[in-house]
Formats: sequence, C-alpha cells, structure tokens
Amino acid sequence: MNVRKLALIAVLTMAQAASAVPAFAESAAQLPAGTATKSAVMNAVSTASPAATATATAITGTVSPAPIVSPAASSTPSSTVEASPTAEQPSATPGPSASAVPSATPQPNFAPAAKTPAGVAGAGQLVLMMNSNKMYMNGTLYLAGQPMAVKNGVSNVAIRAMVERVGLKLTYNGATKETIIMKDGNELRFKTNSKIYTVNGKATTMKGPAYQYKNTFMVPLTSITQALGIPYTVDNVQKRVILTLQTKPKASFTVQPSEIFAGETTVNYVTSSSASNGATIVNERWEGRQDVFAQPGFYTVSYSVMDSNSQWSDPYSVTINVLKPNQPPVAQFTTNKDEYKMGEPITITNISSDPDGDQLTESWSNRAQAFFNPGPVSIQLTVTDTHGLSSTFEKVINITNEVLYSQEDFNKLFVPLGDIYTINGSEIPSWNKVSYTSSSEPITLIRSNSPETVYSEGIVYQETAMGSTRIMVHHKNSMSTNMKMYVIATNDNIYPATITTQQSGFGGPLDIPTATGKKSIETYLQSISLGSAYDNVTLQPGESKPVLTTINNVTMKPGQIISLMSDVFSDYPVKYSIVMIDATKDPLLTLPTLNYLERDGVHNRGTYPNANRIITVTDPVGTTPSRLVLGDNNTDKNLSGTDALSGTEASNSGNFGVVYKITLTRVAPNTLITLNPRGGKYQGPLLVNGNIIEAPNSGAVDAPHQNSVLYRTGNLEQTVEIVFTPASGSNLPINLLFMPLPPQKAQ
Repeated sequence: MNVRKLALIAVLTMAQAASAVPAFAESAAQLPAGTATKSAVMNAVSTASPAATATATAITGTVSPAPIVSPAASSTPSSTVEASPTAEQPSATPGPSASAVPSATPQPNFAPAAKTPAGVAGAGQLVLMMNSNKMYMNGTLYLAGQPMAVKNGVSNVAIRAMVERVGLKLTYNGATKETIIMKDGNELRFKTNSKIYTVNGKATTMKGPAYQYKNTFMVPLTSITQALGIPYTVDNVQKRVILTLQTKPKASFTVQPSEIFAGETTVNYVTSSSASNGATIVNERWEGRQDVFAQPGFYTVSYSVMDSNSQWSDPYSVTINVLKPNQPPVAQFTTNKDEYKMGEPITITNISSDPDGDQLTESWSNRAQAFFNPGPVSIQLTVTDTHGLSSTFEKVINITNEVLYSQEDFNKLFVPLGDIYTINGSEIPSWNKVSYTSSSEPITLIRSNSPETVYSEGIVYQETAMGSTRIMVHHKNSMSTNMKMYVIATNDNIYPATITTQQSGFGGPLDIPTATGKKSIETYLQSISLGSAYDNVTLQPGESKPVLTTINNVTMKPGQIISLMSDVFSDYPVKYSIVMIDATKDPLLTLPTLNYLERDGVHNRGTYPNANRIITVTDPVGTTPSRLVLGDNNTDKNLSGTDALSGTEASNSGNFGVVYKITLTRVAPNTLITLNPRGGKYQGPLLVNGNIIEAPNSGAVDAPHQNSVLYRTGNLEQTVEIVFTPASGSNLPINLLFMPLPPQKAQ
C-alpha cells in the first residue's frame, strides 16, 4: 500500500474519531462514567497511531487524551444496582499505549472542560436523571419503575422509587382510594388524576395531577420536595435533579417544671429526638446538665444525639433560669377592734404578703360579719402561694354581753348586695301585694325549650316573624356524640331582608342548667347596658344563613346545656329554624333533611306576642313589708301564644323570655329590696338602677326561707328601676320584697 493511500486512511480514521466527541459529551449526561458506550469512544480516540493523530489534529483541532479501557469492558448491567461510577473516573493522563507525538500536544485553550460524572454528588444527595429511570444515591445506581417524565411542563417521578430512596413509608387506603406516604410525622395523600393532595390534612394544589402509567404511580416531584422541605437543584448541563436529603439527626428536649428553684427543684429533662431515612438514635451527649442546680442564675444546657449512621446532630440548647429558693408567705390580718358587742359589724383587713410576690389564695376559719354569742372568738386565716407553701395566722377577739343588733336587723342592714340571708319564708304570703299598672310592648317571643333534653338530630322549633323578635333557646344534648345548635334564618321574600341584633346573651355549654341560664341572662343584661350586641345580617331572596352565631361557635358534648336569649329586628318576615345536629355537619346542607322533633310534654315552646311587660308602681313602698309577685300565673298571668309546629295553643309557664321593666316611682327612705324564690331554687341576675346584681353572688337562692339582697335606699325617697327576666333552669314564681330597714346605732 503506497504512502498516499496510508495518509488518506489516517485522515478518514481521525475524522471519524473527531466526530465522535460530541456524541460522548451527550452520553455523559445520561450514563455514569465507566460505561461501555463511553469507553468505546475514548478507546477509538486513544488507539489511533501517532501520525494519524497528528494529521487529525491539524484538521479538527486538539483531541484530549483518554485512559485505556480494557476490551473486556461490559455494557451497563440490567440489575437495579451497579458498582459506584466513581471507580472509573476519566483521566487526563494518556495510557502507556497512547505514545503521543510532540506535535500533537493538546492546547489548553481548546481542550473541552472535564465533566463530573452524572452520578457523583455529595453525601446524602439523591440524583435523578431527566428523561431517564436512573437515579443515584451515594454513587450507587438505582432504576425507577418509569423514567422521570415532563408532562405539560411538570416533572413527574415514580412515587415508589422516591419512597425507597428518600426513606418514606408508603401505604394505600382502598376505602378512600388514596396513596399515602409518611416521613418524620408528615403525611401526604394522593389520588389518581387529581391535582389536589393533602399535607397533614390540609388540601394543597399541585402543579399537575398524579396519574398511573404502566402500573406505576407518578406524582409531580415538587409535591414531595415542598411538602417535606427537601431542597433541590437542577443541573441542566448534565440533565439531572439533585435532592439534598436530611442526613443529620435532630436533637430536642424540654425542661420541667416551668419554675426551677436553686437547691430545691429536681429538673426533669424530656428528650424528643429523631433520625432520618430509617436510621435510629444510638447515642446522646449532654453539656451543662444538672439534676439540681445549687445556685440561682442562668444556665445553658446542650443536648446532641448520634444516629446509627454515626452522624451527630447539631447541639440543641436551652437556657434555664434558676430562681432563688421559694419563701413561704406570711399570713396576717387586722380587725378594727379587739372587742365587740353582739351584732356589731366587724371589719377585717387582710394584710398577708409573700416575699416572692406570688399571688396568694386565702382560706378563713370562723370569719363572720358579726357574732351573736358572748365570749372569746378565734378567727384564723391561711394563705397559700402558687408553689404550695402556706402560712396561718390566728387572732382572738372578745364578744361582750351587750347587744347592738339582733341577727335579723343586722342582716337587713349589712349583708352585702347579692348575698343570701335566711328569713321566715312562711310569713311572706301574708304580706301585702303592691298595686301596679301593667302594659306591654310589641315584641314577639320565640321560645324553644321543648324537648329540653334532645335525643336525636332535628328541628326543635321553627317560626316566621317580622319586626322586633326575641329568640330564647335552652336545650340539653343527650346524644352520645358532640352536637351543635344553630339558629338558621331564611328569607322567603322577593326582597332582601336585614336582621339587626339589638341585644344578646349566651351561656354554656355546661352540665348545670341553672348556671347556664344565669350566664345567658347576665350577658343579655350586659349587652343592654353596653349596647355591644348590635350586628346586621342581610339575606338575599331565598337565602339562608346561621344567625346569632355565638350559639354555633361552641360544641355541646354529651350531657351539656346551652342557653341563648337575643333580641333582633327584621324589616321583612324571616323564618327562624332552631336545630341541633352533629357537630361535624354543615347546617345549611343538613337543614332540608331534618325532621321536626316532638314536645316533651313538660317544658315549653311556642310563639308569644307582647313579650315585654311594663310594670309601674306609683304608691309608696318600703314603709311596711310588701311584695311584688312575678311569674305565678295568678297575679302575673302567663303569656298566651301558639306552638307553630303543632298549631296548638301554648301558655308560657313561668314567663321565661318575658322582660319585666319595673319602675318603683316612690321608694321610701331606708328601704331594703330583696328577691325571695317561691317555686324552688333560683339563680339569675337583675338590672337595678343600671347595675347588674346577682341573685345570688354564688350558688342559688332556695325557696322559701332564703332571700338575696338587691338594693337599699338611703335617707331620701327615690325612684328605683328594675329589669328582670327569668333565667332558664331556675324556678318561678319569685317575690320582690320591700321592707323598712331598722335604724342604725352608734357603735
């Protein structure tokens, strides 16, 4: 073969080798270093003769030398794991057989940059190859069920492969048809062909829907990275996505109790640590930890943990404020005198203190406003601080044989407003009834109290009203699940209707009916005084809305009771549906499915007109014992109305929901006004000259021998105004008693 033919062959050979370089660059982005494809290309370049290499260099530019690869190199194995590609890094040093000639020395200005193998990443990083089912973890190749696919601009990955690599737990709920993955306490739920997935129960929108492809469940990659806080980077040059997984464990702890005293408190350290990717905590390290701190001050305690991969967490530190040792309180009180007559008021002043400034609770023994037997009397006070240390102080006073006031006179003069004292209740029916004039105001009362004890979901009452309307609700949940009550207003007109709340009171949920009713009337009277309940709701034609929403902002547990009393005004007729349903249900969706509940035959429901009763007393009261009777259906008649659900007549027994506006125009000087129940226990407030007076301050007033102090006039005749409305759960009738006060004596 002549020289011209040899030269032509050499040129053609090197031209083919030069054209193979771009193909290698492309395949390097998709295959790990050391694969058979890359080896064959590099081998083709490195085995050219020196003369051919020089000729090719002159035509195509500099060719980088490459390592020699054994002819026995195999193609990529089909198993899911292969050897680490880092074992076959390309070298810039020619192999022994390269024997490059000087004239073919590569020029740095033209040599292509050395590429990092696609599978190479930092510790704890997962590499996903674009448009490929290959992924690398710590240099090891793994194969997913399907390649990472871009669909409508969204990168989707096979969820099972991610589960295996990222250390997630995967389950499938056949009932809800959800694929569930969990990691470190986080829960993600996916549904096929849905862009909505839930993260710890919260619905979230993905960039694209999850879908099935060839029995492989695919989800948007960002749905996992965002929900689990996994940072990632995109390498467009090598067409790969690199996820940085949490490799360090996390250490955490809390300290109990909240207050720690030097030399006294044993500190309890409660650890809460976690490891990622299936690792476990195998070791821990403390710095600054002490079980008992001897001296007060600030101490920093640090805690670290090591996982089964020998990774230590970052230290977690807590600064502990160690307080000075707690000092016991000092109990102390004074009396305005050391010796008293029988029935003489005793003024006691508590002057207890605590060296640490703690709030103190007090407990008295034998304390009284006055004593009615002669002799020495021991009074004791015990105070306790917030840490349980206590102190007791005792003082002995002397009661002489001299009488200042009898017990009956003392009670009339000195028992505080709202407190209870005992009377001879059998005498009260013989007292004169005060004369008065009565009128009414046009407000419609919708009373829902039957069935008071509710055993099933349903509509307990429903009525349509316009203008001034009072809605009174009192019911008990006797079901086994949590329930809610709603007042749902419906506008069946062709015009918008506006509902204005004027005053409103609510009590509960509690399991004590009298306490619930008392609270609802207390807050109702407060809203009258403060004007704080005003609110407007507009209903479009055909629209329904829950109104008086305080009632449905609470959940009624089994056995609990709620009470509501609200005054509203509507410019068009509005239908009010009072319902009790399961706490998890939507009231507007549930309302059309509900049945009307039957009355219980004991309690009351109905619609009653003219529910404000105006009572005016113009005669003088207080010069002699007298009484005003309310709610007895004799002197004070029940309101008459209709049960809208049955169409039958109804009588408002006890006149619950009626607001009595009482004006006593001439109350004598030095008059005592009290509330005396006649039908049983009573517990509820009244508004007296603009002030809320509890009847009583604590507990309940019992019929017929107890009464609660409401008001005392001074040395001049005056007008007294009382607003009273019976509290649900209490008993009617009641008497308002008026009696002259005994003259006060010099002490």
